[in-house]
Formats: sequence, C-alpha cells, structure tokens
Amino acid sequence: GDIHGQFVDLLRLFDLGGYPPTSTYLFLGDYVDRGKQSLETICLLLAYKVKYPDKVFLLRGNHEDAKINRVYGFYDECKRRFNVRLWKIFCDCFNCLPMAALIDAKIFCMHGGLSPELNSLDQIKDIERPVEIPDYGLLCDLLWSDPSSDTQGWGESDRGVACTFGADKLVEFLEKNDLDLICRAHQVGGNCSTLLLSYSSWHLYN
Repeated sequence: GDIHGQFVDLLRLFDLGGYPPTSTYLFLGDYVDRGKQSLETICLLLAYKVKYPDKVFLLRGNHEDAKINRVYGFYDECKRRFNVRLWKIFCDCFNCLPMAALIDAKIFCMHGGLSPELNSLDQIKDIERPVEIPDYGLLCDLLWSDPSSDTQGWGESDRGVACTFGADKLVEFLEKNDLDLICRAHQVGGNCSTLLLSYSSWHLYN
C-alpha cells in the first residue's frame, strides 16, 4: 500500500521479493499521487495483473478516486505528460478495482479500515462496480478509516472523512467473523509496504 508514484521503490520491492510470477503480491492501494512517476507505477502493476492475473492483486486505495487524485498530483502528471483523456480512463479503471481481500479465510485486507456499517464480509460483495467513492458509508470507511489507540468504540477522524475505531471494535469484529487479523495500509505512506503472499487460498471481495 501507499506506493504513491515511487516507481524506483516499487522496483526495489520486486528486487527483494521476486518479480511476478516468481512471487505473488497483494497491493493495498494508493498507487498514484505525490510521487513523480505515478504513470510508470500504475502501468507496470496493471501490466503484471494482465499478464499474471493469479499472481498480482490490486486493491483500491483512497487515492484511486478522481476527487482525490485530481488534487494530489496524478491529474497534473497525466495532463503534463499525455492528456486529460488518459486521466479519465484511469479513473474509470480505478472505479472497477476491488475494495478488500480475504486470505485463507483468516486475514482481512483493505486500504483503510473497519466501518460501523460493516457487520458481515458478505456486505462487501453487494457493492456494485464500477463505483465512485462516496463521502460517507461503508465503502468510504473501507478506504479511509483508521485505528485509534486513544479511544474506545467509534470516533471522528482528524482527516475529516470516515471514522476511527478502537481496539475493542477490532477485537469484536475479528471474533464475530472468525478472523485472525486485519492487514491495512493508509498510514504507511512512503514505505511501499505490500503483502507478499504465500497462502494456500484467498478471496477478493467484490
């Protein structure tokens, strides 16, 4: 997650973990914005997804959203290097990306975090794509919410969008859905952190 156009870091990650199809990867979103090479980053990942569909998996981050990447750099990069039409095509692509994944029925993965509206993992399957990210609700929370070590229950996010969730809500959700842990990104910008998969079975939600 949170590669943010750092193409050199993406290549370094592949150097360390192995290039597809030698290794299997689940990326947790935020491929564009901020960095100088968002186009190279997203194009390489999509090319690997096309060539090795069972080895590279791409979840959607909150920056895979026209409202956000119009402001934080991707729009300007597309316009400067090619044209606005290309940006619109990428936004259409982003609207089709899955929002969550489940590994070995035990590890729940998303870019952001939990939502007070999320009671069952099956709810995510009911989100129809293509879809734009709304300003509130389940889909927004999956891509925007953050854990909080300072509060219990649900809280207001300093981001001004989505919510925070305490450890109590995390434990409650894990126990209710028979999960071991949640794997997320969103607060690890610049680390190019990605999940290298060695699990036997997993499932993309939506």
